[in-house]
Amino acid sequence: MEIVMGVLDQGLIFAIVAIGVYITYKILDFPDMSVDGTFPLGAAVAGVCLTKGINPFVASAAAFAAGCIGGAITGILHVKLRINNLLSGILVMFALYSINLRIMGKSNIPLFAEVTVFSSSIAPIVIIAIFAFIVKLLLDLFLKTKLGFALIATGNNEQLVTMLGLNKDNIKLLGLVLANGIVALAGSLMAQYQGFSDVGMGAGTIVTGLAAITMGINIFKRLRVVKSTTMVVLGSILYKGAIAIALKLGLEATDLKLITALIVIIALSFNKKNFNFKVRKRKSSGGDIHARNKESMQSV
Repeated sequence: MEIVMGVLDQGLIFAIVAIGVYITYKILDFPDMSVDGTFPLGAAVAGVCLTKGINPFVASAAAFAAGCIGGAITGILHVKLRINNLLSGILVMFALYSINLRIMGKSNIPLFAEVTVFSSSIAPIVIIAIFAFIVKLLLDLFLKTKLGFALIATGNNEQLVTMLGLNKDNIKLLGLVLANGIVALAGSLMAQYQGFSDVGMGAGTIVTGLAAITMGINIFKRLRVVKSTTMVVLGSILYKGAIAIALKLGLEATDLKLITALIVIIALSFNKKNFNFKVRKRKSSGGDIHARNKESMQSV
């Protein structure tokens, strides 16, 4: 039972990470590596705030704001300075390592003696589930707005968005800000849950989010009534469950990254069309292009 609760706790925290990654990878088709830096950034900001006696919910909000700033920097590098999207994320990720060390003043901040969102008598699973549900609900509502449709259209067809008189660069920037803010919020929750903030806790965040998305979408894609964000949440729980089973079978904790890589490879092999970034234009018939443009225009 303890293992199950641990899987649910961590699965729901990383579901928040996966929701942030979902915005960049699935909606914007943007390989945002900066989440490996904004995840520990959220933990660092929350950790420092908690040690100064700040309310844990305010500390979590500050972590979200810090993540938004990190995402904005990635967006500015890409849309304003015209740096390649992948390289923009990598540059921010590297820079945030030093920034996180500056924020914390050291590589690790213990939080066992501090008041956190989990300090009340409410079970941690309930608190984490509430956070995950609120993030998912707000994203679902946002994607139904005009701006949300514009975000989706930008990932599908940038030229069409420009034709509609919208600034695709600003929309991309908004998507990166939201995504990294959500990831940083998850980092703050993870730091409070495990009782410490560490500068290296963001390693592999992007791969973990990718594993959750690929598992969730590939397993539940036939269920039409299930929203994509719900699939991502379920995929995150399944991913953590698969890791727990692998450890239970006798694999070493040092094999976790190998297990994660294998999970992503297997999931991607079942749906090769997922996560194929737009490096070159595909040849399509005029009717297909017209149909996609018409659909995107109706959405916006």
